[in-house]
Amino acid sequence: MKDERGLYYLPYPQNPQTRMYVVQRSDDIYFRLWNAKDEELWEKHDWVPWGAIRKASEMYDKKGTFDPSQAYDIRVAKALLTENE
Repeated sequence: MKDERGLYYLPYPQNPQTRMYVVQRSDDIYFRLWNAKDEELWEKHDWVPWGAIRKASEMYDKKGTFDPSQAYDIRVAKALLTENE
């Protein structure tokens, strides 16, 4: 999907107010989270490269409610970017 901020997918389909934006830069795929209920989120958090997300995911203990592998889905991001080339 695409809007004025760019390409995005819904990391939690049951919650369309949360969107994950993706962009391809020369060195990596970058992600940026947006939430309609938290307008400051977009401004506070810049684009995050997949490499950094992957390293942080290795430390995820699977006990919390936030699963980075679901929110930051590299397969969906690649498909979205390829589809919109």
